[in-house]
Amino acid sequence: MRVDKFLKNSRLIKRRTIAKEACEQDRVFINGKAAKPGSEVKTGDIILVQFGNAQIKAKVLALFEHSTKETAALMYEIVE
Repeated sequence: MRVDKFLKNSRLIKRRTIAKEACEQDRVFINGKAAKPGSEVKTGDIILVQFGNAQIKAKVLALFEHSTKETAALMYEIVE
């Protein structure tokens, strides 16, 4: 699954366009490497998203093409 779509489906970022812009501005990393919007995410990957001074580090647990509010929380686990 594309990282921008994963961030939107998991609700770590509200909109896919914002997730795409974050990737283009080198604010999203997959396993320590800068991610482009089309970078592939697999289960077990560690995603780091930087928002100004704050950052979120999450481990990918599942990939759902469509998610509800309840299933979105099952897609990742916050690390550290």
